[in-house]
Amino acid sequence: MDAAFTVEQEEIRRTLRELLAKRSGPDEVKSAVRTTAGYDDGLWRQLAEQIGLPGLALPAAYGGVGCGTVELALACEETGRVLLPSPLLATTVLAAPLIAALGTDAQREALLPSVADGTLTATLAVSGGGLSAALGLTGDNTGGAWAGGGRSGGVQARRTGSGGPGGTWTLYGEAAQVLDGHSAGLLVVAAHTGGFARGRTLLFLVRAGAPGLVRVRQTALDETRTQARVQLREVEAELLGEHDAADVPGALADAGRTAAVVLAAEAVGAASYALERTVDHVKAREQFGRAIGSFQAVKHRLADLYVQVRAARSAAYYAVWDPATGGLALAQAVEALRTTTAEAVQLHGGIGFTWEHDAHLYFKRAASDELLFGPVHRLRDRAALAAGLFGGEGDAVAVAGPGAEREVTS
Repeated sequence: MDAAFTVEQEEIRRTLRELLAKRSGPDEVKSAVRTTAGYDDGLWRQLAEQIGLPGLALPAAYGGVGCGTVELALACEETGRVLLPSPLLATTVLAAPLIAALGTDAQREALLPSVADGTLTATLAVSGGGLSAALGLTGDNTGGAWAGGGRSGGVQARRTGSGGPGGTWTLYGEAAQVLDGHSAGLLVVAAHTGGFARGRTLLFLVRAGAPGLVRVRQTALDETRTQARVQLREVEAELLGEHDAADVPGALADAGRTAAVVLAAEAVGAASYALERTVDHVKAREQFGRAIGSFQAVKHRLADLYVQVRAARSAAYYAVWDPATGGLALAQAVEALRTTTAEAVQLHGGIGFTWEHDAHLYFKRAASDELLFGPVHRLRDRAALAAGLFGGEGDAVAVAGPGAEREVTS
């Protein structure tokens, strides 16, 4: 395996870093998240026009750049450094791959070019805050319990007509914690249909502005990753794909593997920058007539952080070439980000504890990532189960099942 990046890949990294350094500093980030959309629409258009960021991993046949996971991960490492508020994760990493994998030719031709040029944003709406479960990051997603499981709750779908290849469907229910749910132009909604005995989970397309669709932006711990509560009150929807026998869990798991790699790279970028800022601070901050960075205790703490961040970067880069290890890489990266940002707050001293300090942007991103896509121990349990380390599914459930579930939900 050749782990070296190509000249073109390094150019993507360099160009993106230079642009974000000019347009997305801490002050710009704080201003962007307070807009109606939750991000700088002008910067998003610039990223689409100059770099092709929204369509970086989409095929050229649909207006994309035609790159792959490597380039997308490198780009997200750079956006993670500055905590860029953008529709990149929801649109390019979650929704677009599902449309490409399951959509009809007509759906792909109608939607993906607009996604690639940045004019259409999209997101994946999953009920009950079960995004990590739906993507197969923290458990087997074939059961469909995260989409309602045939019981009351979640989002339910029923066929109401036969117009078109997939027929006409009506959705009813609610999905909370939908990334960019208040601003996305297209919602890919996971809904349960068929009742309890013959139930299955399908994906549906819902356009912004559809009658009966109510979207409310929620207050989130991490302002740079906006979330919304989406209510569907007898909303007409289009089935994603030609028929209702599509392998939805398989497509979601594939998207989850890519998402894990990209999120790991993004977390590594954030942890790396938080560490750099902390090192700069301890070099400049003086106590007892000398820089606090010269104290041995501080050096040891920073050295430990450096090793942890470098290990997380290595894991993320390995996962780029072997997406099957994405869950482990994500666990390593989220843990590194959590530790680094907590230490950053501590080492910044009194100013680090003020809520307005930039260090808290990164600290809140670390906490939010673990809540949305983890927790870390569940990511590792899932990876261990997939690798057969427990000898069988039953053994793994004893380790990662009810006890872990209580720990997560308590």
